[in-house]
Amino acid sequence: MHATKITRRDPAQRKRDTLRRLGAERDIWLSTAHPDHGPHQLPLWFLWDGQAVWMCTGANSATARNIREEPRVRLALPDTFDVVLLQGEAECRPAPDVPKEAADAFTAKFGWDPRTAETPYVYVRVAPRTVRAWHGEPELRGRVVMRDGVWLA
Repeated sequence: MHATKITRRDPAQRKRDTLRRLGAERDIWLSTAHPDHGPHQLPLWFLWDGQAVWMCTGANSATARNIREEPRVRLALPDTFDVVLLQGEAECRPAPDVPKEAADAFTAKFGWDPRTAETPYVYVRVAPRTVRAWHGEPELRGRVVMRDGVWLA
C-alpha cells in the first residue's frame, strides 16, 4: 500500500463531489437497527432524486421491519477513501404511494420495476438531515457538508 497525496477540498467542492457521486453511483449501504434485535446493514441499489435517496426492499424484510420500529438510519457510499455518509429518517412507502417520477426513474436506472415484482416490495425514502464527506485524515475537519437538512456550502 502506498500513501496518496490528498489535496484538501473546500466545502463547495465537497458538496459538488458528493452530489455528483449521489447522482452517478449504483450501490449504497443502509444501516438500520431494531430495538430488540440490534443493528442490520445491507447494500441496496439507490436513486438520488436531488433531495432524497430512494431504495427498494422486500415489504416483509428485516430492513422494512426495522424502519417501521426505528426510522433513524445511516447510509454510506461504498468507498473508504472518498467517504460519503448520510443520516436521516427513513420511510417505507408501498408502490402506489411513491411519486411516479421517482418510481419511473428507479426503473430506468436499474432496468427493474419493483412495482411489477411477484413478491411485494416497499420503496424506502431517506431525505438526509446530515451529510459528511471527506478524503482521508486531512479532510476530517469540516467533514459535515449538510446539517439539519441544509447544505453548508
